[in-house]
Amino acid sequence: MQAPAPDLIPLDEERAVITRLHAGDRSAAATLVGWYSDKLYRQIIWPRLPVREQAEDVLRDTFRLALERIHQFTSTDRSIYFWLRRIAVNRIIDHHRAQQRAQGFFSAAAPGEAAERTMSTPPPAPDRLPELEDTRAQVELSLSRLNPRYALALRLRLLEDREREECAAILGVTVGNFDVILHRACKAFRGGWPPDPKAP
Repeated sequence: MQAPAPDLIPLDEERAVITRLHAGDRSAAATLVGWYSDKLYRQIIWPRLPVREQAEDVLRDTFRLALERIHQFTSTDRSIYFWLRRIAVNRIIDHHRAQQRAQGFFSAAAPGEAAERTMSTPPPAPDRLPELEDTRAQVELSLSRLNPRYALALRLRLLEDREREECAAILGVTVGNFDVILHRACKAFRGGWPPDPKAP
């Protein structure tokens, strides 16, 4: 049997906790989190996602998913840490993909003045113009219902495609703080999308 790494829990201790989790003992979850949350955060999540709120979200999601799927885990001669690490990496990948989709959506739905700056981009097909205008109107409606600071962050970064440093300067915050504001703004926007035209 392969010896565990010095900073991993001995396998027999892990198996005892995993057995408790399989039996429905949810108090064992605190033990698992206590063992590996800091290691996952420092070594896996933060280097790939260096925005505190986003990194903490991924850490919470990692353990939530692990506990939901604990019956899928079978003890072997490897620590459960490596299974947790794979979940964390997958959550980070999902997070980055979601951000790329959001940015692509906003770019596609950008107002006319933003589109005019990209002269090499061909105009949409005539039969898609009504659809595009409707999407733009919905985006504007959703932005109007957001916290003004969030709406400004989305406009600057995603609609106007300004650099993060410039956006941060306009909002009067550090680049790191701007990243947090933008993340919260995207979550707030998604929470109200698509907008209900009858809502106040």
